[in-house]
Amino acid sequence: MPSVDIRGLPIAITGASSGIGRATALACARAGMPVTVAARREDRLGEVVAEIEREGGRAIAVRADVDDPEDCRMLVDRTIDAFGSIYAAYANAGHGLEKPIHLTSDAEARGIFETNFWGSMHTLRAALLPMLEAGRGHLLVCSSCLAKMGTPLHGYYSATKAAQDHVARAMRIELASSGLFVSSVHPIGTRTEFTARKSEMNPERPPTKPPMMQDASVVASATVRCLRRPRGEVWTSLPARLLFALGCAAPGLADRAMTRWMHRTER
Repeated sequence: MPSVDIRGLPIAITGASSGIGRATALACARAGMPVTVAARREDRLGEVVAEIEREGGRAIAVRADVDDPEDCRMLVDRTIDAFGSIYAAYANAGHGLEKPIHLTSDAEARGIFETNFWGSMHTLRAALLPMLEAGRGHLLVCSSCLAKMGTPLHGYYSATKAAQDHVARAMRIELASSGLFVSSVHPIGTRTEFTARKSEMNPERPPTKPPMMQDASVVASATVRCLRRPRGEVWTSLPARLLFALGCAAPGLADRAMTRWMHRTER
């Protein structure tokens, strides 16, 4: 893929009030991109905008709930009104659920799909039309390393991440001739509020600790590199990528390894 000079190219980021979204918004602004930060917590968004502006960047905040398609369309419209266009959209908003499948209610399962999968689709669809009209753009979705394999206690979460990954790949190929790039981002465990909130979803059981952890800034830097030099998948850990590839090639071995891991977490 050719390199892209992203200075002056606007990006809209959902889930930008904390964690990966906030870190990516700051990294994009430092790279010269005007940034629209979106989330449900307006006060936190204001803090992100203030930090970007203190560093000389340009940013606006839009309160938006990605579960609502109208909010996502409004997010894109506000970005275009403020900066004249929209070059990139990063569907990052989401939440986790750490619970066995058989103990997860239908409402909980539908809720995580509504935000993680359908919220991503609402965001990407809203941004797609102006990008197609412009003949250029970059759609990104924050998936996960767990997109490649269902894991115990994270079955529904893994399923939403797999759905994001599959749709991103399909769109990448479908839109290849249109001048648009489509990328999926696959972080490992990341130190954010997202990780801390998992314990609130299932207070009867302490949250499991991922075997590998990283800072949100690592994901943000990798995302900026992808914006500059687009590629289909963004991985922030080569060991994790190789382990999941091995697990897909040898599912029996992966099942045994995950069974041992789950038994250790139950002690």
